[in-house]
Amino acid sequence: MTPSHQQQPLSSLSHSAFDISAERGFLPAADPLEDVPDEPVLNQLGADLPKLLTARRFRQIIQDRKAVMGAVADDWGLDAYRCAMRTLSFCGHAYVWEDPDHPATCLPGSLALPWHTVAQQLGRPPVLSYASYALYNWRRLDPQKPVELGNIVLLQNFLGGLDEEWFVLVHIEIEAKAAPGLVGLVQAQNAAQHNREDDVLQGLRALATAQEAMRETLLRMPERCDPYVYYNRVRPYIHGWKNNPALPEGLVYEGVEAYEARPQQLRGETGSQSSIVPALDAGLGVPHADDPLTQYLEEMRDYMPPRHRAFVTALEARVDAQQRPLVYGYARDRQRRNPELWKAFCACVDLLAQFREIHIGYAERYIFRQHQSHTSNPVAVGTGGTPFMPYLSKHLDETKRLIQD
Repeated sequence: MTPSHQQQPLSSLSHSAFDISAERGFLPAADPLEDVPDEPVLNQLGADLPKLLTARRFRQIIQDRKAVMGAVADDWGLDAYRCAMRTLSFCGHAYVWEDPDHPATCLPGSLALPWHTVAQQLGRPPVLSYASYALYNWRRLDPQKPVELGNIVLLQNFLGGLDEEWFVLVHIEIEAKAAPGLVGLVQAQNAAQHNREDDVLQGLRALATAQEAMRETLLRMPERCDPYVYYNRVRPYIHGWKNNPALPEGLVYEGVEAYEARPQQLRGETGSQSSIVPALDAGLGVPHADDPLTQYLEEMRDYMPPRHRAFVTALEARVDAQQRPLVYGYARDRQRRNPELWKAFCACVDLLAQFREIHIGYAERYIFRQHQSHTSNPVAVGTGGTPFMPYLSKHLDETKRLIQD
């Protein structure tokens, strides 16, 4: 441990340095591209995907094609890579899970090669992750109106339909609602570093306001996403190939030299790959004792966009002279002299606990209580491949305990 008199000065945080928008948070500052430039075959596959899956013709279409897109250029730009990653990810999962009783164990090179190449450009693995499923998968109906329910629709679906659309759109609005909270969290961190109590208080209050909005959006999930439909029509396609009993060896990516024909085990898409809750845990200093879920959540960072991952790491590194999380230590030391500051901090932690509690209720209702009909869609583990119920409850208790001690 570094002695306090040798404490290294902290540099100020900037949300923009981590690709975080003041208006949209972890969502892109510019609306996602709808199509990959000059790739008509891939774009058409994406457009036809719901129909091809319904007819169970997608695998055959891919097997009949020698290529789904041209060579991946080094100068496409971030927006084009994200767009290609979205379509390739949906196509890859559609190929694997088209027949839930007989998932594919080998992905043809026509999909595997471009998918791996684009993934390398983005610093993420070639599997459907939250970034492609939600962050970069929307458009606004009215470009003059904000990113919010009623004005956003998905660019890419598996089967489509109200329940699938609503499930993802709720996550997208939560990301947008989090934006001013992330700015407030950065403000609180920087103000605590420079001992500006009023600015810490202002930042924490901005965070709490955003968390309240996030909570209200999350509560809207049941409005248009039915648990039975979610489990049987939405969830099957977002599973990965790690800890999945239907693909115990993983998936072979044909032609990808880096994998040397060895099956790869990669996690499925999950909201645990969103950077919001990890950033709040890190920024507020919520400790989680080592358990399978903690280890899993650490692994989930590999599936986040690299700069979002770096933001969480930067928050975790911000500690005071006593090696306590910076904002937590700052507010706790002043709870008698400035009770409003401690009250504001506790409100943020309590709202984080509320968010977790709502999520646990959904996990039980939408997954745990459902009837398992395929080994590829188990009720006992999440789409990321881990048992979730006991550890979600444990992490909720650890969140509450931070302000009870």
